[in-house]
Amino acid sequence: MAIDTAVVATPREGKFNKNAARRVRVAGKIPAVVYGAGKDAVAVTVDPKAIIKILHSESGHNTIFDLTVEGAGVTKAMIVDWQNEPIKGKLLHIDLKRIAMDKTMRVSVPVQLTGIPVGVKTQGGILEHVMREVEIECLPGDIPSHIDLDVSGLELHGVIHISDLPHSGSIKFIGEETATVAHVTIIKEEAAAEVAAVTEPEVAKKGKTDAPAAPAADAKKK
Repeated sequence: MAIDTAVVATPREGKFNKNAARRVRVAGKIPAVVYGAGKDAVAVTVDPKAIIKILHSESGHNTIFDLTVEGAGVTKAMIVDWQNEPIKGKLLHIDLKRIAMDKTMRVSVPVQLTGIPVGVKTQGGILEHVMREVEIECLPGDIPSHIDLDVSGLELHGVIHISDLPHSGSIKFIGEETATVAHVTIIKEEAAAEVAAVTEPEVAKKGKTDAPAAPAADAKKK
């Protein structure tokens, strides 16, 4: 998914060590690398505010935006990796990939569940969202921000697989079609109680059957 946000990158020169990266951050920028599209990788600096805006947008890191590298023109790009400071969460480094808009690519997109399943409303079940992201293949311009999945009709023990997701001609789902995306199951405590109710009579019956016979009374002496 493309947005109007543009990112300007300035090529870095000199040594690319921790001290150099620290100086970049002190100056209010963050170090980054731009690569892809058959071109050489370039070390650059970018404004962290522009990157944060993209990461917090609806399409997040799948956002396609205009990247201007000073001295090299404008290209379409995506954020493919980033590092945060573990305590304060500040951006430390990002990787940007040049994107060819006429070539398909694989990305992971979130699955958003909508509605309340019948199995939860009236049958006492709970909804488990097993697969929160799915991998798809499509043209960059067709990348959805997310995939909506209506689970209203899902009954107790009902399962939705990848094959049940809304398909279109513009995207292809990658992975096993039988993989579970969401299902309605019973609460664990109830499941344990059901198992106990089934197994306990069997154990009792088995115990009665397998119990050793009481010793026979001494034969009456003649």
